Amino acid sequence: MKIPMKTHPLRLALHNEIHARPPEPVEIGTAITHIVMWLNPEERADSLAHFSTLLSNHHLSGPQAGVTHLRADLGAYKLRWEMHTEFVSYTFMRALPPVVPNATSVAKAIDLVDEEWLSTIPGECLCQMHVTAIAQGDDARAALVRNSLRDESLAGSLVGMGQVVVHTDFVIQSDGATQTLLQVGDLSPRRLGRLVQRLLEIETYRMAALLGLPEARRSMDLLTRGEAELASLATAIRTAKSEDEPELLDRLTRLAGEVEGHYAATHSRFSASDAYFQLVRRRIDDIAEERLGNLQSIKDFMQRRLTPAMNTCEWSQRRQQNLSQRVSRMSNLLRTRVEIEQQDSNRELLSAMNERQALQLKLQSTVEGLSVAAITYYLTGLLGYLAKGAAVFGWPLSPELTMAAAVPVVVLLVWWLLKRAQRAIKGDSN
Repeated sequence: MKIPMKTHPLRLALHNEIHARPPEPVEIGTAITHIVMWLNPEERADSLAHFSTLLSNHHLSGPQAGVTHLRADLGAYKLRWEMHTEFVSYTFMRALPPVVPNATSVAKAIDLVDEEWLSTIPGECLCQMHVTAIAQGDDARAALVRNSLRDESLAGSLVGMGQVVVHTDFVIQSDGATQTLLQVGDLSPRRLGRLVQRLLEIETYRMAALLGLPEARRSMDLLTRGEAELASLATAIRTAKSEDEPELLDRLTRLAGEVEGHYAATHSRFSASDAYFQLVRRRIDDIAEERLGNLQSIKDFMQRRLTPAMNTCEWSQRRQQNLSQRVSRMSNLLRTRVEIEQQDSNRELLSAMNERQALQLKLQSTVEGLSVAAITYYLTGLLGYLAKGAAVFGWPLSPELTMAAAVPVVVLLVWWLLKRAQRAIKGDSN
């Protein structure tokens, strides 16, 4: 009985993720062509529409919105379509026809696909690979495939617990594709399908991982120039005067902007290359190769050819990070120098302000003394006028004597009032 309960909106999508892109069963005597088209973001919708056109031409319905994987039986051949983050892959499969006498090549799955449709696939072809799965003992067909492989780069091994012999040379042939031969013993279609899928993924992810190599090579000139400019700036900062600092700061800012801009432009590609490289190594481990005579294995080939390229990408990314950190340290050094000079300038300014304030205090004291004298003179003058008027009413002292006697009292009173006003002002400021 299903218990009613609230379900997380992503439950089904997350659950079905482990079942996404299951391997396609492959029968012995099958020709496979795998094509990978690299897409720009705006080409994803065009790629989906183009694939839907092929299905419509065979009276089949197109994929629903949001579908990233679809398998279709188109009669003469089968097609497996997968939409990935950066690319879309098409895997065509057909049964091999009988060997024609005096034949010079083996039939390919792509031979049955409409050429006009193939020529208009959106994107750019990154990988094209033919896989021929035949029974062990099919010497005629094996000889046809082996004749097309180059001995100088030939790789081979036993996989599938020794039930499958793999031969490939990783060389693009005249038709634009690489060739892989599988000579299969007692292996079920599902196990053979899983093996084929891993081999296709090794080639796909190998090419995707190598997309970081051109970026790494283009980074060399920038990194070399940036390191030379940084060394020049370090020497200049040691001997620079204060008037040279604006120019040095401008040079350092432009260098930091160039380095950070390049790092932002390449970081995503280098990270993706590293992720693809890890997938290649994992798929190689999954096929569990065993040594086949004196031939180099697929793992040996990748370690000798792919690993150095990936090390170049990693080294370039590490150089970018180191250069960015060194530029940051140099900026901090120059900023510290400028701040110290600003502190010295501020200290001199504060010292000058203190001297001016001391002078102002002296002037203020002088002004206060003059103010007391002026106010006393004004008030005693007023008292003199009052004494003259009071003499009419019998004031016994003369106006001059009255003014003389009032001067000390007026001086003390004016001084006390000024001090009290100063204390009141200081109290308000605190």
